Amino acid sequence: MLCYQRSFIVVLTILAFFTIGSFGIKCYQCSSDSDPEGVDNCGTYSKFDKERNVPVECTSDDSKTPGTFCVKLTQQSPRGFIWDGRWKKVIRRCASVASTGVTGVCNWGVYDNGVYWQECSCSNDLCNSAANLNLSFVAILAIFATFLFLR
Repeated sequence: MLCYQRSFIVVLTILAFFTIGSFGIKCYQCSSDSDPEGVDNCGTYSKFDKERNVPVECTSDDSKTPGTFCVKLTQQSPRGFIWDGRWKKVIRRCASVASTGVTGVCNWGVYDNGVYWQECSCSNDLCNSAANLNLSFVAILAIFATFLFLR
């Protein structure tokens, strides 16, 4: 009987992944590189304004990079890189491949030239608006089901 319950939970988890994955995800899409002079549409130096940015369906033609999850990329120069201090760049978009292989995490590092970078990915609608991204409900459900199955 316990074996059937575990099998049922695993099957439900797999079905949840397929069902949720079949619907398109919506993400914010902007880049500080394309902001006009003196305007911060992408939340580079100020709080991200959800009213100013229109979310896109990641599987639609409006998406510059089609995908199944959202990503927020940040780059920042080292101190003293330019005479007036640091520069910072933010890109929010859809993505189809995470550099870490999983979503719901942030990865970071420093390039050879000293520029700090951070890439955060998530799989909930509009989740790339946040400063810090959290695990999705599906990821938490999968972890829970795996724990029950292996127990």
